[in-house]
Amino acid sequence: MTRSLEGWQIRRRSTPAWISTCGWCATSPWSRNTGTSAGPLRRCTSLGRQLQRLEDQLGVQLLERTHQGTRLTAAGEAFLPRAQELLAAAHLARRTAKAAAAPHMVTLGYSDDFIVTPMVHDLRRQYPDAEIRTRHLVWNDTAALPDRRVDALISRLPFPYEMDNLQLTVLRDEPRVLVVSTDHPMAAKDSVGVDDLADEPVVPCTGATTTWRRFWRLEPRPDGIPAATTPPLAESYEDKLELVAEGRAVAVLPIGDRRIRTRPDLTTVAIDGIDPAQVVIASRADDPNPLLPPVHRAARQHLST
Repeated sequence: MTRSLEGWQIRRRSTPAWISTCGWCATSPWSRNTGTSAGPLRRCTSLGRQLQRLEDQLGVQLLERTHQGTRLTAAGEAFLPRAQELLAAAHLARRTAKAAAAPHMVTLGYSDDFIVTPMVHDLRRQYPDAEIRTRHLVWNDTAALPDRRVDALISRLPFPYEMDNLQLTVLRDEPRVLVVSTDHPMAAKDSVGVDDLADEPVVPCTGATTTWRRFWRLEPRPDGIPAATTPPLAESYEDKLELVAEGRAVAVLPIGDRRIRTRPDLTTVAIDGIDPAQVVIASRADDPNPLLPPVHRAARQHLST
């Protein structure tokens, strides 16, 4: 597949010329075994000249140009991974410089029932010239972190969406408990085991990973049978609690979730032999924002208990 020259020209305008040429090589679709139309080089003589100058500086031919197409030479194949590394380093340096030069600003996302007021107040006191923003997120909007709508996120593991390349700080463990209506047969028990829940339907939720669903459904179960579910799907946390309060299902939730305690028609029961949930603060591992280390420290100080 051939990339459009528009993308290359945008990269060229925002990056120094020599690195831009490397970036154009690094993102090209050419390989030694796949011919690509030479048309782009003919239509963009400026890039063609830059590539020629790069080859002259290196003293090797990177591209084999024919009427049938253009492909990487052996030297080009060897050069390609180094060009990709150089481009990544250049972009990281650019982001780091911009973060250092720009006014300090950070957006803290927090999901569910977390209260971040003391933490944010402390940060604003320590960094009076910084702009500390907050953004509350619903349970399934933790993708705001990789989407760069927030710079840090306070939530519980596992996240409802797959997210890689994160800097994680574990703040505390929270036991998972069974949530049932106050007139449920299990409501009077001190604790239950996973086996006791074999016939209890749980509330199905939409828009979550398999890892997330299995964690909160206590799967895999000892008997190997998936947890039963009951319709309808719960689109929100409040919908889930309504189904539980009605007696149509049970739920497994973290004991630290304050919203359970606002419902006099619900109660919690301990579950034996399962791992707790973890409250964490997460940020992107490659984010150079200088306010992120203080944000992680403030979260540890205020949200670890």
